[in-house]
Amino acid sequence: MALPRARFYVASNPEFLREGTAVTDFLYPDRIVLGVDDDFSAAMLYSIYRPLAEGAYYRKEDAIPCPGRKQDRARVIVTNAKSAELIKHASNAFLAMKISFINMVANISEAVGADIDQVCAGVGSDPRIGPQFLQAGIGYGGSCFAKDISAFHSVAAQCGTDSSLLDEIVRINSEQRQRFVKKVRTALWTLRGKRIGVLGLAFKGGTDDIRESPAIAIVQELLKEGASVCAYDPAAMSKAQAVLPPGTVEYAENEYLAAWRPRGATRSSS
Repeated sequence: MALPRARFYVASNPEFLREGTAVTDFLYPDRIVLGVDDDFSAAMLYSIYRPLAEGAYYRKEDAIPCPGRKQDRARVIVTNAKSAELIKHASNAFLAMKISFINMVANISEAVGADIDQVCAGVGSDPRIGPQFLQAGIGYGGSCFAKDISAFHSVAAQCGTDSSLLDEIVRINSEQRQRFVKKVRTALWTLRGKRIGVLGLAFKGGTDDIRESPAIAIVQELLKEGASVCAYDPAAMSKAQAVLPPGTVEYAENEYLAAWRPRGATRSSS
């Protein structure tokens, strides 16, 4: 027998967990977002988070500690379901925008002779901006930013809203990788036949996640141009071999051997 539609409820409870710190991010959240459109869903979701929302968990003697952070209770934000979904997509898109923005600033700094670390410190000291995600580099990676920006872009397109800002975020991020390869090419004159050490293959340190990893994309570009690559990553090498199999890339036993191979040493494939 089919159940009546009124017996079904839909809620949105977006997660804001970072790889490598997911447990403490869950237990000591910046906010818990409950996207609900009815009282039943609100009560059910709140009951799940009650130990955090009312602080009972933090008073337990066996509570898992979070280094550098003390919390009496977690902040709960109650919205409707659609708002909760947009909070998730907008948050990740904004963080990706900060990364692309500071990389654009880094390129300008390099051109005019400014020190990007000093610029980041000065900009990040403004409490309205903050220092988080203002570290210049080769761009963001991982699956979350890519899929959430894509989803946000799709929603905007369906609504007929201009989302060209999202296109620029993705474009700058992609170009940042190409700029890095160009720097290596300029330093070595040509990449063909050159042995290049790569430290780090995951998209984020302390994890083995290589999804949308800028390092993997750069290694593939170096190989395409004829370079010989020796890589080391204490966590991600086994997964990297699925997309960069031994024979195309040499995997070193430690960071020192990735940067330097003793005279007469043979090429390793493990």
